[in-house]
Amino acid sequence: MSKSYEAQGTIHSIGQTTEYGSNGFTKREFVIQLTGPDENSQYPNYVALELIKDKCALMDNYKVGDEIQVTFNLSGRLWSSGGKPEKCFTSLQAWKVGSVSDSQEQPPQGWDDNGAPPFDEDIPF
Repeated sequence: MSKSYEAQGTIHSIGQTTEYGSNGFTKREFVIQLTGPDENSQYPNYVALELIKDKCALMDNYKVGDEIQVTFNLSGRLWSSGGKPEKCFTSLQAWKVGSVSDSQEQPPQGWDDNGAPPFDEDIPF
């Protein structure tokens, strides 16, 4: 099993789900502009990701401009044909998509901003 990676970004574009071949293989591509504290807005980074099979529906609830958190795996394969130089194709296969506001957990009600429980001054020790 390969390692999973995460990226945060604003949706730049969302493609349609496309079916390939007669076996029902489906794929959907989308592009995000990376955001977060390590990104320089003067030199934006755009990243293309893909969803495959039943994961294509993950983008149905999002639109261009939404900020999302994406979990993905790196996938790659080699290809060669007819004496031409070998090529390597790399893809970022997303398998989890969530809203950034959903992924920023809030401490339970009554707890402080650091996640500590409330202090009870009636404790006898």
